[in-house]
Amino acid sequence: MDRREREHVRVAVIGSGFGGLGAAVRLRREGITDFVVLERAGSVGGTWRDNSYPGCACDVPSHLYSFSFAPNPDWPRTFSGQRHIRAYLEHVADTFRLRPHLRFHHEVRMMTWDNDELRWTIETSAGTLTADVVISATGPLSEPRIPDVPGLKGHGGHSGRGDHSGRGGLDGFPGEVFHTARWNHEHDLRGKRVAMIGTGASAIQIVPQLQPAVGQLTLFQRTPPWVMPRMDRRITAAERWLHRALPISQTARRGLLWGIRELQVSAFTKRPGELALIEGVAKANLARSIKDPALRAALTPSYRIGCKRILLSSDYYPAIAQPNVEVITSGLAEVRGSTLVAADGRECEADVIVFGTGFHVTELPIAERVVGADGITLAESWKDGMRSLRGATAAGFPNWMSIIGPNTGLGNSSMILMIESQLNYMADYLRQLTVLGGRTALVPREEAVTEWNRGLQERMRRTVWNTGGCTSWYLDAAGRNTTVWPGTTGEFRRVTRAVDLAEYDVVRASAREPEEAGSGVGGRRTAGPAGGRGAGSAAGSVTGVAAPSATGTVR
Repeated sequence: MDRREREHVRVAVIGSGFGGLGAAVRLRREGITDFVVLERAGSVGGTWRDNSYPGCACDVPSHLYSFSFAPNPDWPRTFSGQRHIRAYLEHVADTFRLRPHLRFHHEVRMMTWDNDELRWTIETSAGTLTADVVISATGPLSEPRIPDVPGLKGHGGHSGRGDHSGRGGLDGFPGEVFHTARWNHEHDLRGKRVAMIGTGASAIQIVPQLQPAVGQLTLFQRTPPWVMPRMDRRITAAERWLHRALPISQTARRGLLWGIRELQVSAFTKRPGELALIEGVAKANLARSIKDPALRAALTPSYRIGCKRILLSSDYYPAIAQPNVEVITSGLAEVRGSTLVAADGRECEADVIVFGTGFHVTELPIAERVVGADGITLAESWKDGMRSLRGATAAGFPNWMSIIGPNTGLGNSSMILMIESQLNYMADYLRQLTVLGGRTALVPREEAVTEWNRGLQERMRRTVWNTGGCTSWYLDAAGRNTTVWPGTTGEFRRVTRAVDLAEYDVVRASAREPEEAGSGVGGRRTAGPAGGRGAGSAAGSVTGVAAPSATGTVR
């Protein structure tokens, strides 16, 4: 197709999970209907579509793990399961008339910034289109990660990046192999010898479901998790009726759940010693279910609770205590036919291998497919670690924004709160482009990104994630925490309420000379275009604009 005949949209949203659907709803509320949502699969749901393993459920209360603009009075349980969360997202797509914007089976293969046209060229599995702005909502829990194990073949399962199946073959292994995020529902596990690799959030939900059905379950545990009781229950018909008849009751319930978690934040971010009380509850939970002293010792973590993600379960420990379950306190090192060999030399036989080894989190999965103004990929730009401005925009990548970007994760509350804050930032970003007029792009200044991240890492030094004595998926290869937000959700909402144009360069397609800077747009200072680094010859830093004080907003 000729370049001039390609479909062009104002905004392209990548992904249709909570972030993508939330962005779509907000775009319509802002009066923007010229947008598409590109989804590689055949339905909405994101991680709640992909993760359908037995026992899959959320560890955040239902009334907090939902959009504030789309309350659901009919949640069946206090902690909802995957089926109900996915149904909720389908309901959001229908209620807010998002179906006409959804493009299923449109996997993004490459996004390239056009310096001359000031737009993105997006190559998908179903064709190519262009967009003024890209909102990347692929999420960090989208690409399964399978560790390198001798004998592991590259059949899509090795990195989780191939055919997205999360399933691979092992040299000589006669059985089935898959990742928890790509569960093989067609394979009957009854009576089989199953090896579960990993003890993260997915594993502790799966183990109680598998244990009664399988012949033997072997759990490979490198590091034991802290597990708190899961206070889940059925929401009564009377409660649901009240929430329907008196919506403010549901709002109050959500507010209470939010407030409790906001009060917990300081223990994670400033005073990790206060977590000792919670640690005592977790130890009591372990002692109640595990009577064997040797097994209890093997399941007791040696790091401060909260350093890794705190897990919730009331049936994990009872399942492990059953006679058909064996815990190997070491990682999987090698596979020899149907024999699995642990790093400590112990061996076991298996018919099925299930990898519960998480996702590619510390490097955004989409980063290798985004080419910015300087002709380098986002992955190359982030080779020393992910970094963005306010968890949203990246230096060198004009009119590109991520939902659930670097340092927006949470350790104790609902990610939907963070997503809605980022949607506020997205909406103001688009408003500023409209006010600026013409073919215009905004690109964050390098010094603004640097200052923002310097402030984040300074705050991170005293958090439990950095001081708790563990190695977690919160940390990248260099030991930097590039995933978690070191503050309250209320604070994040304040610092993402509006775009500060002093943190951005403004790029105009028609200008080749610097504008007078600091003239103000919408009451804010703005930088005009100039030659140099940025989106082509029209981009770059402009003199006369004071350096932004990004760190003051995250102190």
